[in-house]
Amino acid sequence: MSIIPRPSDVRLHKKSRTLELVYADGSHELTAEFLRVHSPSAEVRGHGIGQGVLQTGKKLVGITGLQPSGNYALKIIFDDGHDSGLYTWDYLYDLAHNQESYWQTYLEALEAAGASRDGGLIARG
Repeated sequence: MSIIPRPSDVRLHKKSRTLELVYADGSHELTAEFLRVHSPSAEVRGHGIGQGVLQTGKKLVGITGLQPSGNYALKIIFDDGHDSGLYTWDYLYDLAHNQESYWQTYLEALEAAGASRDGGLIARG
């Protein structure tokens, strides 16, 4: 079993709405939107397999605060009022290192649902 490293630094950049995680292998910036739509909360993931709720209209969401939760997680407080997900260090590492594929999967899910990052529905011709 490999040990997932904790970031050596966590920096919130409110102006660019990003969270920067610094690891030994480099720095990773995650947008507030990416973190919000991948929240580990039950509101987003659902209470069972296949019960997740596609998050739409989060393009302009920001992060208002960060709170450590013990030595294992970070609570991210978003400006849309969402603050119930605990992002474990393992989960943040996974998000940082697989951001591109997760983002592509999210964009494909939005398109399949006819939804948008801006919150409106996409007109289909």
